[in-house]
Formats: sequence, structure tokens, C-alpha cells
Amino acid sequence: MKRKLIIPFLLSGLIFGFSSCDSDTDSEGSGTSQLQVRMTDAPGDYEEVNVEIESVQVHTEDTDSEEGWITLDEINPGIYNLLDFANGRDTLLASSELPAGTISQIRLILGDDNSVKLKSGEVIDLKTPSGQTSGVKLSVNAKLESDVTYVMLLDFDAAKSVVAKGNGGYNLKPVIRVISQAVAGGIKGAVTPAEYKPGIYVISAANDTLGGYANDEGNFLIKGVPAGTYSVQFFTEGAAHDTTITNVVVSQDAIKDLGTIELPE
Repeated sequence: MKRKLIIPFLLSGLIFGFSSCDSDTDSEGSGTSQLQVRMTDAPGDYEEVNVEIESVQVHTEDTDSEEGWITLDEINPGIYNLLDFANGRDTLLASSELPAGTISQIRLILGDDNSVKLKSGEVIDLKTPSGQTSGVKLSVNAKLESDVTYVMLLDFDAAKSVVAKGNGGYNLKPVIRVISQAVAGGIKGAVTPAEYKPGIYVISAANDTLGGYANDEGNFLIKGVPAGTYSVQFFTEGAAHDTTITNVVVSQDAIKDLGTIELPE
């Protein structure tokens, strides 16, 4: 049977894509969370506002020390025109699997290739104040639960971030609001007898499907499941031990535990 792979969604009307199939070897959880940092923008009275982003970091301690900073390993560096992401559009800056726990800050490492294009068509370099040479720090104070998928949306205000100097030049002083939210949970449990090692379908009402497998001990964990109601199908070779559980309700900030599922002998 051919099914569509599901795309987790829902954060202030925006659409976000995540890994569609995932299973863990331990139903107790991995001790990590999936984090995405995305960027959107409030419109500004310019043709373009171009900002070079080299790296994205998160801080795991409630201090201003350099210890505790983690660089997100899946980064999309480049020059971004902020006005491309106005009116509900957004783009993925970086993502990573992180230890569950508290994130106190996000830091954007900016490059020097920043510019503003005026309505007249003139392009002027944006100067970054010396105080931002170590990066633009944003307070977050968010707690990441194990195996839950999170998005931190950086709402970049282009109009307030571009500041005229009075001599025809412009400074870049980023004004950014951080919106953080859990956007997907998951389903875990165990099957018995474990030796059947079933495959698992998590199926939405729209027939979208996530998948995974139970491990040698019978444990399973399907992550990145958006909030909703699902049917969970356990399928085995020859279909002799198949079974289905219906009306499984998943919240976006938790892992739903199905307990032990007894497969037909």
C-alpha cells in the first residue's frame, strides 16, 4: 500500500518540515530533542535587506560565559534577504539534535556582507556595531523535553533593524523576537513477543504515514509526530501477527506511551 509521508506542521500558521520516519532503539527515550531555528520577517520600507548569517549557536547555561555554547551542526549559511520572508513565510537557518534541558540564549554569528537596497535602487553597505562582533544574542529560556521536536522562530524586524546614521550610511542593529514552541511529539511502547520485530505505521485521518520498527527487545519510539489522532498499525511478515490500535491521541509537547502491545500468536 502506498502512503504519503507526513509533514509536521502548525506554529502560528507557518509550515515546517521535519524528518518523516524515525525510530529509536529504546522506548525509554533518547535523552535528546530535535531543534530547528527558523527565520521570518516583518516588512520594511526597502527593496532588500540582506543579512549574512554564518552560524547559529545555543547556550545551555543561565550565564553570559563563553562556556555552554553549542553550535548547531546542520547550518544553512548564506546571505538572506529578510524581505523574502515577510507575510508568514520563513526559512530554515539551522537544526540539530541536542541534549534535553534548558536553552537560555540563541546567538547569530553574522558575516560582513550585509546591505540595504533602497526604493531608489541604491545599494548601501550595512555596518554592524562593534558590540555585535561576538554575535547577536537573543534571550530564550526554553526547556526542551526528551524526544520532542521544537522550532525557535526568529521574527526579524527589518524596519527597526536598519538604522540611518544621518550621513547617508546605515547600521544593522538587529531587532529580533524569538517565538519558541514544541511542534511535534511522538509515540513509544513495546511489543510482545519481541521476536516478531514488527514494522510500525502511524497513520493520520488524512492517510499520511510515519514509520519505524521495534528493536530486538520489542521497544519502539516514533518521533516527530504532530498533535492529532492516529491509528497505529503493527505489521509482520505474512501478516500473521498484525494488529492495529485506533484513536491514539498525540499532543505536540509529549511522547505518548502505548505500554506493552500483545501481538496475535
